[in-house]
Amino acid sequence: MSTTADAIRSADAHSAHTYHPLPVVVASAEGAWMTDVEGRRYLDMLAGYSALNFGHGNRRLIDAARSQLERVTLTSRAFHHDRFADFCTELAALCGKEMVLPMNTGAEAVETAVKTARKWGYEVKGVPDGHAKIVVAADNFHGRTTTVVSFSTDHDARDHFGPYTPGFEIVPYGDLTALSHAVTENTVAVLLEPIQGEAGVLVPPAGYLSGVRELTRERNVLFMADEIQSGLGRTGKTFACEHEGVVPDVYILGKALGGGVVPVSAVVADRDVLGVFRPGQHGSTFGGNPLACAVALEVVAMLRSGEFQQRATELGDHLHHELGLLVGGGAVTAVRGRGLWAGVDIAPGHGTGREVSERLMDRRVLVKDTHGSTIRLAPPLVISKEDLDWGLDQLRAVLA
Repeated sequence: MSTTADAIRSADAHSAHTYHPLPVVVASAEGAWMTDVEGRRYLDMLAGYSALNFGHGNRRLIDAARSQLERVTLTSRAFHHDRFADFCTELAALCGKEMVLPMNTGAEAVETAVKTARKWGYEVKGVPDGHAKIVVAADNFHGRTTTVVSFSTDHDARDHFGPYTPGFEIVPYGDLTALSHAVTENTVAVLLEPIQGEAGVLVPPAGYLSGVRELTRERNVLFMADEIQSGLGRTGKTFACEHEGVVPDVYILGKALGGGVVPVSAVVADRDVLGVFRPGQHGSTFGGNPLACAVALEVVAMLRSGEFQQRATELGDHLHHELGLLVGGGAVTAVRGRGLWAGVDIAPGHGTGREVSERLMDRRVLVKDTHGSTIRLAPPLVISKEDLDWGLDQLRAVLA
């Protein structure tokens, strides 16, 4: 067995340095806990950026995957398979929509949504070909493909990857007036995260999402909600948009849809939107494969019970109450979030977000920093209250 130092040295030597991970090397995991190569246990308070909403090694998901592994894992979309129709039907029903376009990663789903909006704009709305515009929000994070970084305001994600894809207009997040001014007759969609995760778990002002819904409906523009991180139980609702009673035209899903077992993503919308595609115009060899469908079907069934949404609500209320007590004590300047999801801003003088994450790692709690002074907390929804409280105790200790 490699030591932590050996494993990290080998990774640094032979993998591109696109990440700066904490110096821990995980060997196994169960529920909300991970164990490193030297046997040390850590409380996972990140949950794979919400990909592990249902915890590590969830028995229902592992059993669904194992059963499918022994039957068939891939057919490509050249043929039908016996899990595909059920997956599309059940996911569409969960979203209250009519059609599903399956992909693999979240970034692929966003790219698919962009193509969908443009094609809908040309063929349904009547925008002149090549003139479609999509309005997005500053500080967004929708992935790192060439098209997606073209409308990023994060210099690390964007710089030196041009020339950039045109057709996007960026407005401040949460500003309905700016959004209204940006929408023109050539606008085909507004693409937003209901809560901006990478930006520090930014929750928009009350009424913003419902205002976006009203505006887009009035202007004949698609409202596309990127619920890749915020969706599937994380905020206490199946979708974060539900907190304002909003149903977008297009859901963009990923991460937790694959249960932390396999990458699964999807664009979900009604027939008048996704019906613009014809054979050969979009696709993916692995998108909607039998293994992915089997796991995602179990995810949908678990969400239908409401158990995980309820846990995220109850434990989330407790999490935000306890974190709120830290504000004003000198170490924490602000806390944001919803459900089992929080961004915690560390006061100057108490360390950067990275330094606080490293100190928490030393106390066997794993979190992730963002934007210099912020740490994100997003434990698996299966975490116990006792474990959550223990993790919060470690945070208090490192900030004392």
